[in-house]
Amino acid sequence: MYYVHEAIHGLEFYIFKRNMEKGIYIANTEAWTGKSIIALGLMKMLLAKTSRVGYFRPIISDHAEGEKDNHIETMISYFDLDIKYENSYGYTLSEVVAMKNADKEDLLIDGIIGKYKEIESKYDFVLVEGSDFLGKGVAFEFDLNIEIAKNLSLPTIIISSAYDKSLSDAVSNLELAVKSYADEDVVVQAVFMNKIEQGGCDEMAEELRKVISSSTEIGVIPMEKKLSSPTISEINEALDGKILFGETLMNKRAEVFHVGAMQLRNYLPRMGENCLMVTPGDRAEIIIGALQANASVNYPNISGIVLTGGLMPEDSILKLIDGLPGVVPIISVKDTTFAAANKVGNVKSKIRPSDKRKIELSINTFDKYVNTDTLVDKFKNFESDIMTPRMFQYKLVSKAKSSKKHIVLPEGSDSRILEAAIKLVNQNVVDITLLGNRDNIMLKANALKLNLDEKKIKIIDPISSEYFEDYWKTYYEIRKHKNVSETKAKDIMLDVSYFGTMMVHKGHADGMVSGAVNTTAHTIIPSFQFIKTKPGVSTVSSVFFMCLADHVSVFGDCAVNVNPNADQLAEIAISSAESAKAFGIKPKVALLSYSSGSSGTGEQVDKVREATEKAKIIDPELMIEGPIQYDAAVDPTVGKSKMPNSEVAGQATVLVFPDLNTGNNTYKAVQRETGAVAIGPMLQGLNKPVNDLSRGCTVDDIFNTVVITAIQAQDEE
Repeated sequence: MYYVHEAIHGLEFYIFKRNMEKGIYIANTEAWTGKSIIALGLMKMLLAKTSRVGYFRPIISDHAEGEKDNHIETMISYFDLDIKYENSYGYTLSEVVAMKNADKEDLLIDGIIGKYKEIESKYDFVLVEGSDFLGKGVAFEFDLNIEIAKNLSLPTIIISSAYDKSLSDAVSNLELAVKSYADEDVVVQAVFMNKIEQGGCDEMAEELRKVISSSTEIGVIPMEKKLSSPTISEINEALDGKILFGETLMNKRAEVFHVGAMQLRNYLPRMGENCLMVTPGDRAEIIIGALQANASVNYPNISGIVLTGGLMPEDSILKLIDGLPGVVPIISVKDTTFAAANKVGNVKSKIRPSDKRKIELSINTFDKYVNTDTLVDKFKNFESDIMTPRMFQYKLVSKAKSSKKHIVLPEGSDSRILEAAIKLVNQNVVDITLLGNRDNIMLKANALKLNLDEKKIKIIDPISSEYFEDYWKTYYEIRKHKNVSETKAKDIMLDVSYFGTMMVHKGHADGMVSGAVNTTAHTIIPSFQFIKTKPGVSTVSSVFFMCLADHVSVFGDCAVNVNPNADQLAEIAISSAESAKAFGIKPKVALLSYSSGSSGTGEQVDKVREATEKAKIIDPELMIEGPIQYDAAVDPTVGKSKMPNSEVAGQATVLVFPDLNTGNNTYKAVQRETGAVAIGPMLQGLNKPVNDLSRGCTVDDIFNTVVITAIQAQDEE
């Protein structure tokens, strides 16, 4: 029976690991929601399924020199996680504020993605805990947590608090948070309402179910005073007090506090269980009376005494107290009674690594009120098709780095090319060769104050290159049937576009990127002449990777073929689908036209219809639809209405345009109107990768095009 049980547990573990996404994001709606209860409970639940669980905090609060984040230390120490503290967070709140003020939020998100991905690669699952809403970042933390969850493509658990709120206010607050996440396409798998007054859980759950989707798990957790009440140690730390007595009992909890400023006979009836008494240090009768009441079976236990005003009881009183058994903690503070009482009221209890009882109480509370089986099922069944531009670009760079390639950039003296080249080699993405006159290139780099390290970036001047003779002779042999003379071959090979293309042809570089200065024709004609097309491919075409807010679409052909016929259009569709697949995008191909399905006629729509049928014959397994209108291809509602039986309509990832006029204008319209990042064009169909740039390209455009060229070169292997 033991072996059967172990086998079943092992199978369950395997299925859990195989099916579930790599992480879950837990976020507050505000400060002090009781997020630690959920984080600790989830960690225990996850560790019951797999031992390889990572923990990551994108943003932590600022701490004094030498101090560490309490959440991270608690997780690592209590659960004995195999992770270093410095690897388990992204940025401090001060660093985040500085980056936002410098308009470097993209770098912030990129950095968080990178650090998360490092942890994700080492663990079966990662628990990601959002920020605390404490300190200088409160104004933007809510939106930033949404942005982080979205860019990490993680399902989210939102935690809110009912403390000091009416039922309707608490429900509305959480409902608004869920809508805010959903509006940004972040899947909210569960919500938790913490700190509910005893007896109000059922009513809270009923009200939440009215406004929260049935697909979202709802958890309600009542106020647990032992978790929310600060210890005397925490109060002493907040008041910068001095411990007079009871040092070994500083972990006692103060569930309520009262000011003892009245006569003893009036104060005694006001004492409550685990009450902290705040009183001036010279009120000996109150102090002694409270200690006697604490020892009496007729009065509640007190948790401690705060003596205010910097006043100390007389020596005879101190001697009396010192002789009493089991004296509760007594601390002395410099604040007035009023100021001290205000500070005590603002002390929030934290879960510390050393407080094992509080950690275990948090976990037990989670287990008691949370349906963990339902949560596990949600984790197992969750799949996200969200792909943000930042995540897509991160994945591209990571893939390029995984097998570093050598890319040649013929336009070596262009300032944008120089800046992008230095950025690429500094990030160790690719090896770079620049073509051009060395002195001119170095002069330009110095004028731009760019540190061009020739140990990292090679510069080749075609006329003085050791390859020159071999290259022109090779070109002559390839093109002599076209009446190319040796003299003309030499002249042509002085052209950097031809020289760079020949480097790729000869295997001295893995790919080429050009077009920042030269025309598209000047960039790609050499590749047609001697790199040529892949076997079975007759049409060289292009695609753009359109990085929209929550997904990446492939647009083709938007740069090469002016008016492809049906055969060419079918080939473009097949090539575009293969490109999508190579870059991690599941191809669902839409051949676009001004009509959907069989509703329209005309020369252009008939061409698209014919191309669709030809593509289906070439690749029967390909999910493809055409002719179809743009809105029916990308909008689920429109797609279902116009083509209800289509597996592509409303969810197309690859959009193939009927001609260059439509494609080029559409990609530019989408780019400008939506703020999408357009990566490309990437040429497809050549034996080796050569890619063209727009003459209006930015440094980022060059960077991204070099990256996809390097990935193409990997795929050629």
